[in-house]
Amino acid sequence: MASPGHILPAELAPFRIDPIYDPRPWGYRDLRPWYEHVVESGDPIGEVWLTGDECLIATGPHSGQKLGAFFAQMPEALLGAGVPSQASPLLIKVLFAREKLSVQVHPDDAMAHKYGEPRGKTECWYVLAAEPGAQVALGLKPGVTLEQVRDEIHAGTLETSLKMLPVAAGDVIFVDAGTVHSIWPGSILLETQQNCDLTYRMYDYGRPRELHIEKSLEATRLVTRAGKIQARVLEDRTILIDERYFRVERIPVAGSRSSASLRGEGEPVSGLAYLFAAAGKGRIAGKGLEPVDLPVRGVVAVPAASPAFTVEDAGGLDLIRITPNWPSKTL
Repeated sequence: MASPGHILPAELAPFRIDPIYDPRPWGYRDLRPWYEHVVESGDPIGEVWLTGDECLIATGPHSGQKLGAFFAQMPEALLGAGVPSQASPLLIKVLFAREKLSVQVHPDDAMAHKYGEPRGKTECWYVLAAEPGAQVALGLKPGVTLEQVRDEIHAGTLETSLKMLPVAAGDVIFVDAGTVHSIWPGSILLETQQNCDLTYRMYDYGRPRELHIEKSLEATRLVTRAGKIQARVLEDRTILIDERYFRVERIPVAGSRSSASLRGEGEPVSGLAYLFAAAGKGRIAGKGLEPVDLPVRGVVAVPAASPAFTVEDAGGLDLIRITPNWPSKTL
């Protein structure tokens, strides 16, 4: 049953979302060929937000509406009945690091709630491209203590205690909340995370930006499950990661594929999904539907109340499907 004030249509067609180009001091001014976006003045772009609350719906009758507001208006139509949230559950981004990101930590749900935030931030990275020698910092070396971390922050030597991980195109890396981490130059990452941008900056190589030392230390777990994930290759898809909060799959589209065939075994018949074109482009079409183009590195949202449709390969489509997982205690 729909909550009071919420609208629950019988059907809600898939729709494309316009990205937001988010300035970061470590980013690029020219995102081509990944996106046709060049910064003529102002700060460089480090993140392209694909499902942020401020992103605008680009197609269909709700075109121009902000995504976050749309979830608040139609949570059951978008998410399905019985889910423990009425908010957009996932934030999906593409990250472009020209310089090292700060060393940072994200809180888990419990710590976020302690400080009045709705949720923490567990995330994963799918490496879209990587130069030889590209690496990320993921966790602390064995034996490193919080006292040592504090001392090295103030001494400017924290990098010596970071555990470095080489990355290559196709890798999937899980970053659970509490993991000290950083992204270094040389890779382009598709990031899927809880819909939260809460970051505690622990160390920033001397750059004049605010640090959150005490909260970052409080959030830090010396041992976490972070690391590379072994993909599971099935007959009709590759499951890149299936963790608390999210599932990311790579799904082949040989010419076309029905919406029913996109769902994995055991997955509910209705539920939110995002379709991302890692390469090439696609098209969403179906009886009674206005066709929706899926451009390269673009996202189409598939609501729980979506009618049946077909995904068509419009040229070299490499389809990534991202769905929220709903733990017993979440959001």
